Amino acid sequence: MIVSAASPSTDPSAGYDGFIGWVLTLMETLGEIGVGIAILLETFLPPIPSEAVLPGAGFLAYEGRMNFWLAWAAATAGALLGAWIWYVVGAALGRDRTRRLVGRIPLLDHDDFDKSEAFFQRWGGVAVLVGRCVPLVRSFISIPAGIERMSFTHFSAYTLLGSGVWNAIWIGAGYLFGPAIRPALEQWSGALSNAVVAVIAIAFVWFVVKRVRRLVRSSAGEKKSVGSDH
Repeated sequence: MIVSAASPSTDPSAGYDGFIGWVLTLMETLGEIGVGIAILLETFLPPIPSEAVLPGAGFLAYEGRMNFWLAWAAATAGALLGAWIWYVVGAALGRDRTRRLVGRIPLLDHDDFDKSEAFFQRWGGVAVLVGRCVPLVRSFISIPAGIERMSFTHFSAYTLLGSGVWNAIWIGAGYLFGPAIRPALEQWSGALSNAVVAVIAIAFVWFVVKRVRRLVRSSAGEKKSVGSDH
């Protein structure tokens, strides 16, 4: 068990309000099991940034109130369990049903699904491995893996590796820097979350504009074709 020199007990949720503060308090109350639950929740609630939650577990280990390795194992187990659930969802829906659902979503069509499927077929293992370290993506990368019936053993191995590395980095940061990480973490994690949201928003706006322009051109082409027939 990794234990630091005695230091005044500090509330890891201090400085965090709302749901993140609640999750950090959950970890402090339930210990290592709470860390696993927090990461499992993040799988289904992407707005919970693990880069803001996991250093809290490291900080508790720094103060000797939690076992570092058990916290890491619990976090990785929570990530794996969440990934398994999404994998099963993808496998249950299957390719054809998912393709039909995508085709019914406004501004999407079957070509979008086909391109995504081709991308995953080419980069499946790498996509799962790297996706575990990307906000939002790590919550849903398991769905195409389930749809494509990727080897469950390989899927689990890639998920364990990617999640294990990611969790070790952030829990380790909380442990190594101790109290010194809190001001930087509060500022940096917020900036990171905002940056991710901004990139996703820009990509979404670009996608909508591009798709609407394509639909307008397609509609204009159909009208012109109908007019020429008359």
